[in-house]
Amino acid sequence: MDIQSISRSLVAVRASVPENAFTADTLGTRREGSGVVIRKDGLVLTIGYLITEADEVWLVDQDGRNIPAHPLAYDQETGFGLVQALGDLVLPALEFGDSAATGVGDPVTLIDGLGRSVEASIVAKQEFAGYWEYLLDEAVFIAPAHASWGGAALVDSGGKLLGIGSLRLQMSKGSDVADINMVVPIGLLPPILDDLLTRGHVNKPPRPWLGVFSAESNGEVVVMSVTEGGPAEKAGLKQGDVISDIRDREIDGLADFYRQVWDSGPAGTEVPLRVIRDGRETWLRLKSADRNSFLKKPQMQ
Repeated sequence: MDIQSISRSLVAVRASVPENAFTADTLGTRREGSGVVIRKDGLVLTIGYLITEADEVWLVDQDGRNIPAHPLAYDQETGFGLVQALGDLVLPALEFGDSAATGVGDPVTLIDGLGRSVEASIVAKQEFAGYWEYLLDEAVFIAPAHASWGGAALVDSGGKLLGIGSLRLQMSKGSDVADINMVVPIGLLPPILDDLLTRGHVNKPPRPWLGVFSAESNGEVVVMSVTEGGPAEKAGLKQGDVISDIRDREIDGLADFYRQVWDSGPAGTEVPLRVIRDGRETWLRLKSADRNSFLKKPQMQ
């Protein structure tokens, strides 16, 4: 595999976000990562948190050329983001591979927008639940980790795109702890790509969002914090609360919590939660919201 040739399809992504943006405090106002060209017209796939609420985006190719770009879409469910180059990018598109056909132990390479690469292998393919109300049924995990993972391209031994780098995590095995990267598999993109290009979002009702950051501890869902002005804060949910039930169903871990919330109906649906606080039970009724309604929308440059 010719890493140098494949790297020509990678760009650095640099985004600026207004200080009053909803995600400014958590994600920052200056964001840098990578993206991969997936169409010859300059369409770039990246990880969505880099461009969420961005009012200015620049792409930098391997020759150091700066090209202005427009943030087209950010899909909350997959985490993918799309950016359209507004100048003449003139870079080859990377062909999609079959992420579903990969297995543990397969050799892969993670490449960032500066052309730096890490040869790795797939160490797991499994469910991933993120604390920010995010869930993938099957994420790809690789090791060793790349130090510049956000938006980086995961490619197979033939140089085809398998996914986009999202997180750096740690994996424990006995007394050993290793850094790994979580990658969003490319197989999630084709079913939603047309919608993202034409609408900026997937053509279905938005999932209900509670505005709660949670962690799983021994199977229990524990509130770490709540979003200012979000449904959870308005209903009185507090840090340290344990969420045990939704309506009349017990919660079995973080992933089950998310699925039950999302199954409760579209955004705006009331979600009753049974909460354990200081050893006492209480019920809170949260009116869920559309997370996207809190975000600044991209403006054409």
